[in-house]
Amino acid sequence: MQGTVLDGTNNLFTISCSDNIVRLCSIKGKVLKNSARYYNALAPGDIVEVAQDVLDSHKGQITSLVPRKNEFVRWNVKKRCPQLLAANLDVIILVTTPDEPPFRPRFIDRALMQAEAQNITPVIVCNKCDLPSHRDIDFQSRMKIWEDLGYTTLHVSAKTGEGLRTFAHLLENHTSAFVGQSGVGKSSLVNALTGSETLRTGALSQKYERGAHTTTKGTLNKILIADSVSGKQSVRAAIIDTPGIRRFVLHDIAAEDAALYFREFAPIVGTCTFGMSCTHTNESGCRILEAVHAGIITEERYESWQRIKNEIATQSWED
Repeated sequence: MQGTVLDGTNNLFTISCSDNIVRLCSIKGKVLKNSARYYNALAPGDIVEVAQDVLDSHKGQITSLVPRKNEFVRWNVKKRCPQLLAANLDVIILVTTPDEPPFRPRFIDRALMQAEAQNITPVIVCNKCDLPSHRDIDFQSRMKIWEDLGYTTLHVSAKTGEGLRTFAHLLENHTSAFVGQSGVGKSSLVNALTGSETLRTGALSQKYERGAHTTTKGTLNKILIADSVSGKQSVRAAIIDTPGIRRFVLHDIAAEDAALYFREFAPIVGTCTFGMSCTHTNESGCRILEAVHAGIITEERYESWQRIKNEIATQSWED
């Protein structure tokens, strides 16, 4: 039978099987084809083939992996290998805040690049929009830049409920993954959508203005959104709550290709006087620089591209 991976670590995974039984399963032979290069063999959202244990109907073995529609990956610096965060997504929700923890636009720019590279539709969700800093001009300016580029952006508050109805309609009948820094309130958003304490949440670290890693492993949650939130009955969604990430490090994107994953850069790349060898820094006839001077590419995004390109080249990643 087939099943969907809900969560798991090492060689034990919780699988929601097609016969409506949730089983604890190990990988037969402990190795799955095409997964050996990853830190983790499977991610929430993966579809697998399962053989039931002959002695215990609530246990089984994973015999193979069904080819993925897509996968969202980051580079795990500590383990020095790619880490699967989620698979088979309809949309990826990039959660940020205007403050608490501090707003880090380059974190979102990196995550947008990874989503573009893996052909997953991203949505930028600003949680904690009830905070006074939500009105900060720099924050509003950066959110507008992403919106003007065609990215869907939402302003919500897990605390007050603002914007949750629109958010619920976006999630309805879709599989999505919530990705963001520690403390941005990913689990709190799930709880606000369901109207219950579905997931454990943690307080923000006052010393470092960072969140504690309350979610320690990615988990797929099949939720029923509260009627009072969605405005209608029986609205369901599948949400993968991923662990908080302090540094989002890109995977399998070369420094010289970084511009291809900036939405406004991509159509211009290759049209410079020096073609694909243009560094877009000081060359005469650089179409990227001309677009910056003309205001087609904002200075904020150009600076972000430069810094991310340098991070990839030097493997020196900032928070």
